[in-house]
Amino acid sequence: MSTGTVAKPSAAPKKAGRRKLTWPWILLIVAAGLVLFSLVRVVSGADDLTSVGQISGALQLAVPIAMAGLGGLWSERAGVVNIGLEGMMILGTWFGAWAGYQWGPWTGVVVGILGGAVGGLLHAIITVTFNVNHIVSGVAINILAVGFTQYLSNFTFAEAEGGSSKQSPRIDPITDVTIPGLSDWLIDLQQKHWFLISDIAGILGGLVTHLSLLTIVAALLIPATWWLLWRTSFGLRLRSCGENPVAAESLGVNVYKYKYIAVVVSGGLAGLGGAFLAIVSTGIYQEGQTGGRGYIGLAAMIFGNWMPGGMALGASLFGFTDSLKIRGGAENVHALLLLVALLLVIAALWQLYRKKYAVAAISATFSAAFFLWYFLTDEVPSQFVDAAPYITTLLVLALSAQRLRMPKADGLPYRKGEGK
Repeated sequence: MSTGTVAKPSAAPKKAGRRKLTWPWILLIVAAGLVLFSLVRVVSGADDLTSVGQISGALQLAVPIAMAGLGGLWSERAGVVNIGLEGMMILGTWFGAWAGYQWGPWTGVVVGILGGAVGGLLHAIITVTFNVNHIVSGVAINILAVGFTQYLSNFTFAEAEGGSSKQSPRIDPITDVTIPGLSDWLIDLQQKHWFLISDIAGILGGLVTHLSLLTIVAALLIPATWWLLWRTSFGLRLRSCGENPVAAESLGVNVYKYKYIAVVVSGGLAGLGGAFLAIVSTGIYQEGQTGGRGYIGLAAMIFGNWMPGGMALGASLFGFTDSLKIRGGAENVHALLLLVALLLVIAALWQLYRKKYAVAAISATFSAAFFLWYFLTDEVPSQFVDAAPYITTLLVLALSAQRLRMPKADGLPYRKGEGK
């Protein structure tokens, strides 16, 4: 009897995973971006693109969005979709201003955080305990927050000196920090408009000139969140609730508790963003001043792939374009057309390298269109200027959508006891 050799099945080829960006690559990309921005500034003559005031304004506009995005990250990492960030920000603006003008700005910050946290607690009760659809709950909280703050304003701010039914009295400012000597030197260097050197000076100058203490606190919360959620056992348990709550429960994790903690913290962070908007950005509460920043924060979180660093980058992008709109308006946004055209050229070359000829052709076509738009016009319509931050956000989300991976159990219903 002959014995045949049984052929072992060949192993399936491994899929080539996406390469993670290492620090050298990140620094190289940042350096290339600075060179590109400097080139656009020199060619267009829009010297305010990287000025100290532009960077300082962008940072101030980015903080409320970053706090809303960070709040969304906490909630969704635990498996709860938080569309109610906008409403929680509204609560933060109102309660922050209400306490701030009476007892000081730092008291306003704390009360604003508590106001947002109450909104988060309500969202947790509705979604976690009663298992209501997360989107429905979030939309309801947004609507309730608008009506509730309008009602409160009628018999608080309306009766206060310097206030009205739509705005609060003036709030004392929080101390800001400027590094003497270094700030002045960087401003002088930026005003020389040298290629690249002045741009770097403008960026660094914006980070050391009139920097609010609350901005520093908010910025520190981003690495603190990364450490807490990705380097501690608490964070591992919380993230497991967003990936596989049934498995987490079978290992002894109290899923309800961690979801509650995450959503309440989420509301508190959104409330902090709202308090920042009222106390630092404007120094006054005004009805409707959040302007959809809660939704933009959610978009920044998605752009950042549910990671703190990526979320901060998305918030910075929106803050930068929003600041361009305020400082220089049509001229700055017109210069962005040249920047977009150059970026599309780079995208077309990259797609050619990857042998994706159809995508390369589309990128090249749009690049040519933006070049023509830039060279055949002197400014862009005012409507486009106002919409530039939102258009930028949508474009970035569309281009990065293929690389996104949300937590597996995000938004899915869960009942206690399923893991037993």
